[in-house]
Amino acid sequence: MTEEVQYGFYFDNSKCTGCKTCHIACKDRMVGKLRGNDDIQTNGVANLPGILWRRVYEYGGGVWSENGNGSYEQDVFAYYVSVGCNHCSSPVCVKACPTGAMHKRKADGLVLVEESLCIGCGSCSRACPYDAPQMDTERKVMTKCDGCYDRLAEGKKPVCVEACPLRALDFDTMENLRAKYGDGDAHIAPLPSASITHPNLLIKAGSKAQPAGSGSGSVLNEAEV
Repeated sequence: MTEEVQYGFYFDNSKCTGCKTCHIACKDRMVGKLRGNDDIQTNGVANLPGILWRRVYEYGGGVWSENGNGSYEQDVFAYYVSVGCNHCSSPVCVKACPTGAMHKRKADGLVLVEESLCIGCGSCSRACPYDAPQMDTERKVMTKCDGCYDRLAEGKKPVCVEACPLRALDFDTMENLRAKYGDGDAHIAPLPSASITHPNLLIKAGSKAQPAGSGSGSVLNEAEV
């Protein structure tokens, strides 16, 4: 019998430059998968507008202050956070789904959508604090990051991980990730508190990272995410 495991993501905030290569790679694969052509490599970003399985948030804040003697002080900061579905241990999207279409696989802990059961009600999307479920308005079904489970079966990493030029992303069993990177800081702004869904996500926070819920900054690229 195969031992049940839990897969998850690791993100190194200190390495991420906001290049969005992970975002583009994920989008290209997503378009091919949802439109029946897994080999699609071009024009993917122009299709399926509004559906983003992986997003890169730019978060920043702080002010410059004059000291009254001609000098200034500042606490300005800005950084990037790449996030998709965290395949949570307590997925609220699964709890909110009225048909069982949204489900968590026992074998690997991935949260997936059974499209034949999905009625397109959007309950999962409204429940998820990470905005992971994304509606395919053409087919009237919910979609989301699936952990590239087909690639995992071939011994490969998800496309977002392999695409990252700075190696800021990784994906593996949570046991292996913790052994390699430690426990990590569960969450940083603009992500929500980890207590809501217990996400399977480890984060190495950079020196400027703000704690989740701090309200010290804001998302600077809302039109992109």
